[in-house]
Amino acid sequence: MDERKHIEVVAAIIVRDGRIFATQRGYGEWKDWWEFPGGKIEPGESTEDALKREIREELATEIEVDELLTTVEYDYPKFHLTMHCYLCTIISGDLSLLEHEDARWLALDELDCVKWLPADKDVIEKLSTTFAMQKG
Repeated sequence: MDERKHIEVVAAIIVRDGRIFATQRGYGEWKDWWEFPGGKIEPGESTEDALKREIREELATEIEVDELLTTVEYDYPKFHLTMHCYLCTIISGDLSLLEHEDARWLALDELDCVKWLPADKDVIEKLSTTFAMQKG
C-alpha cells in the first residue's frame, strides 16, 4: 500500500488569442519551474469554485471555467497528485502576479521553451492534441 500523501488540485489553462498563460513558481522545492496557475481544493468546494478562488487569490483575476481539458494523475517523490485542468477565459482583471515569480503568454509551439513541472508536461501533450484537432 502506498503511504504517500495524496494532493488534489485544480489548474487553469487560460487561453487568449491562441496563447496559453504559464506561471513560474517563486517558492518551495519546485521554485523556478513553470506550471499552470491554480491550487488545492478546499473541503466542500467544487473544482470550478476552487479554481475561481485560486485565480482570484494568485492573480487578482476573475475567470470563466469553460470545460475540463484533462485530469492528470502523477506520482511525485513525496506525494501523489491529482490535477483537474480546465480551459478558462478571463472575465476581468489583468493577471497580477501575487504569488508567482514570472509569467508568459506562450503560443502552442513555444510551450517547450520553459521548464514545466513534471505533471504539467502531460497537460502540454493534451493541449497540443486538442488544438491540432480544432485546427484540422
